[in-house]
Amino acid sequence: MPHGISKSRYTQYRSCAKALWLNVYKSEEAVIDDSTMARFATGNEVGDLAMGLLGPFEEMTVTKGDGRLDYGKMVEKTLDAVSRGVENICEAAFSHHGNYCAVDILHKTARGYEIYEVKSATEPDKEIYAWDVAFQKYILTSCGINVTGTFLVYINNKYVRHGDIEIKKLFSIKDISEAVDAEYPSVAENVRQARRVLEGEEPAKAISADCNSPYPCPFWQYCTKHIPSPSVFDLYRMNIGKKIELFNKGVVTYEDVKDMSLTKTQRMQVDSYLGGVDKVVDNKGIRDFLGKLTYPLYFLDFETIQPAVPLYDGTHPYQQITTQYSLHYQLSEGGELLHKEYLAPSNGNPLRPLAERLCEDIPKDACVVAYNKKFECGRIEELAELFDDLSAHLTAIKDNIVDLLVPFQGGSYYVPAMGGSFSIKSVLPALFPNDPELDYHALDGLCQNGGDAMNLFPALKDMEPAEEKKARQALLDYCRLDTLAMVKVLQKLQEAVK
Repeated sequence: MPHGISKSRYTQYRSCAKALWLNVYKSEEAVIDDSTMARFATGNEVGDLAMGLLGPFEEMTVTKGDGRLDYGKMVEKTLDAVSRGVENICEAAFSHHGNYCAVDILHKTARGYEIYEVKSATEPDKEIYAWDVAFQKYILTSCGINVTGTFLVYINNKYVRHGDIEIKKLFSIKDISEAVDAEYPSVAENVRQARRVLEGEEPAKAISADCNSPYPCPFWQYCTKHIPSPSVFDLYRMNIGKKIELFNKGVVTYEDVKDMSLTKTQRMQVDSYLGGVDKVVDNKGIRDFLGKLTYPLYFLDFETIQPAVPLYDGTHPYQQITTQYSLHYQLSEGGELLHKEYLAPSNGNPLRPLAERLCEDIPKDACVVAYNKKFECGRIEELAELFDDLSAHLTAIKDNIVDLLVPFQGGSYYVPAMGGSFSIKSVLPALFPNDPELDYHALDGLCQNGGDAMNLFPALKDMEPAEEKKARQALLDYCRLDTLAMVKVLQKLQEAVK
């Protein structure tokens, strides 16, 4: 039925009735970012692996010819499995008065059935999980299923892989009956209200902290399109909750915030815009930064993966695993721009060979430039802890890294087009608008951002040779552009103080 409520619709309604309505009637307005897509993919991977957690199982998933789920046949298949007394039914589908849910794992007990909801998270206490499971319990109870327990299955981030994945160690199980029981009495009324929402016009909803909890809402851009730009939401490093609080008090434009207490960088944003300034250049600040650089000068960028299910021995869930780097370098100021790069093989733990190659490519005493160096320093520290024989060299590299973010974050160079962000992806187009050499969108569609790189590398091992060759080149081209971007940005700073 068009206005039936599923568990995803139920939790969306509990978060925001307007988001539910938009998801049904204006889904094209949703902006699904790379982190959201990665979260979905991780959830599917974790869900598939967890199916065997309680023993042998039967899966109820049925798809149509176009790849969409066939809910009707899944319900029929589930009822058959229940009638046969199957102990573990995965994706167990139930429908009642047009409302629908699929249970990740439905486990048969002597007294009835237990619901096991699988999440790729590492902590079990988000309120939304109880909403989700309480809705499932409501549907199953309405269908005559005696629910005797409700549990959450989540990732144990203390697990370290040794050999084959041990799913009973990878996953933790928590009884969430107390939280579910607190939600359960209101489910029926919430379902009725959610259906009424879908039978009416688009709800009015003020912007609130809910718009960013538990995840940023995909309809944020739609719901804020009436807000003038720039606005309080563009202020650098102000908590989103504070921004929303100010907005709801009528503090919206830069004119509204000009008399507020602001950080140095926020003040620069506001005053430069209100004063019609095209560019802010602090010569002393830039020269102080440039004075920290020595030659030969290396520009370093890493790409990583962060698998929920550890891929290699000795690693744990969601560990950052460095898989490649790009290295532009100049032996002298104004000298020829040279380049080295490394991309790990598609099979085997990439950390040791990458660490060895990094030590070969960067001298101990070389000055290294990174953008937001905390990330690169963190990965190098991890490598140094893993490999004692390389530790001194790796630590020396880390200790000589200079952060190219500093002159922008500190207000030494500012262009209003940067908006409220000083990430390289914001600074680069602001400094070099419409430069095709620096356009990430001109790269192969396989890899145009960090999310693409994170998802593409683990997929290499399952590709045919020609496909893998193309994908590897896309990864190299993306990472290379990251360090070329740093070279160009540094040149812009050098030109500003000549």
